[in-house]
Amino acid sequence: MTQPSITCHDRDAVLMDRALQFAEGACWHCPPNPAVGCVIADSQGRVLGQGRTQAAGQAHAEIMALRDAAAQGHEVRGATVYVTLEPCSHHGRTGPCCDALIAAGVARVVAAAQDPNPRVAGQGLARLRNAGIVVDVGLRQAEARAMNPGFFSRMERNRPWVRVKSAASLDGRTALPGGASQWITSAAARADGQAWRARAGAVLTGIGTVLRDDPLLTVRLPGVTRQPDLVILDSRLRTPPGARLWQAQGRRTLIYTAADVTGDAARQLRARGAELIHCADTHGRVDLAALLTDLARREVGELHVEAGGTLTGAFLRAGLADELLLYQAPLLLGDGPGIAELAAPASLTGAARWRIHGVQCIGPDLRLILHGPVSAAADETNRA
Repeated sequence: MTQPSITCHDRDAVLMDRALQFAEGACWHCPPNPAVGCVIADSQGRVLGQGRTQAAGQAHAEIMALRDAAAQGHEVRGATVYVTLEPCSHHGRTGPCCDALIAAGVARVVAAAQDPNPRVAGQGLARLRNAGIVVDVGLRQAEARAMNPGFFSRMERNRPWVRVKSAASLDGRTALPGGASQWITSAAARADGQAWRARAGAVLTGIGTVLRDDPLLTVRLPGVTRQPDLVILDSRLRTPPGARLWQAQGRRTLIYTAADVTGDAARQLRARGAELIHCADTHGRVDLAALLTDLARREVGELHVEAGGTLTGAFLRAGLADELLLYQAPLLLGDGPGIAELAAPASLTGAARWRIHGVQCIGPDLRLILHGPVSAAADETNRA
C-alpha cells in the first residue's frame, strides 16, 4: 500500500514535536534558562543535527544542534531550523544564537514561541529576517509555553510559577493526628514528586516543616546535577543551625524573615551559608507577594512549595498558587491535619474551584494536576 505523502506543514509539525521532546530532557538541568529544543533538517525533512539547552552559562539548544550537525559531517547551509523558543539576540551568559544561525547560512527558522524576555522580545526574529532568513512563529506555541511556565511567568508577571505539592489520603489528610506521615503515598509517588522538585528553580517550605520533620529537601534522583535553591519562610528566625538541611551541597539557601537580621540567630545562620532577607508585612509575617517578586529578581522561575497546611493555606488564600500537584493514596485516615488551612466559604458558589489539568495513576496512588483557581463565572460557563 502506498504511503500518503507528507506535506510541508505535516513535516513542520513532526519536526517541531521532535524539538519539544528534546526540550523536555533539559528541564532538570537548565534553570534559570528555559528548556529549549532545536532540530535542524534539510529540504526533505532529514535531521542534520539536534540539541537542547545545557546548564546555565553553557550552550543553548541552537548551538548544540549546530555542533551535532558538524560532528556528523552535515552541511546546514539552506537548512530549516525548528526551535521551541525564539533564538536569543543578546549577550548574556552566552552569545546570540540568532547570529550563529545567520553565520551558518540556514534558510528558514520555525520558532514555536517568541521569547518574552525584554532583552529579546522579537529582536532575534527580526535579525534573522533582516538577514534574508524566512521566519515562521507559532507552531506548537501552547506546548512550548506549557513546558516553561516558570520562565514565561517570571518574564511576563515578574513572579515565579508557584506549584504547591501535597500528599494526602482520599479524605484529604496529610498525617495522623499525632503527626505521623511517613509514608502516606507509595515509593513510586514519592519518586514522581522528586522529578517535579528537580525541575524547580527553588523548593520552598516553612519553619513548621523544618522543626517538625527536619527534612533535607534535596533531589535524590539518578542523573541530577543541579540542586534547586532552598527557600525557608521563618518569621522569627528559628531555623536550627544543626538541621539536616545544611547537609546539602551545591545549593543556595534563602531565609525570608520578619525578624531582626543583625542578631546572634542571624549570624549563626549566615555562618551556615544562608542568605537572610527581611521581608515583613504589616502583621509581622513574611510578605508572600514581595517574596515572589524578590525570587523572580533572583531568576527563580518555577517555585515548588512543599509545606504544611498553614503555609499552603496562606498561599491559597492570597491567590498566589498557580498549580496544585496533589498525590492521593487509597487510604482513609478519618482525622488529622488537612492539605490547607482555609476558612469555609459562605456558600458553594464562593468556593475556589480549580481546573483539572491532568490525572494519572502513579503506582497505587493518584496524581492530580490542577490549574487555577478559576472564577465562579468561568466555572459555570465551562459547565454549561
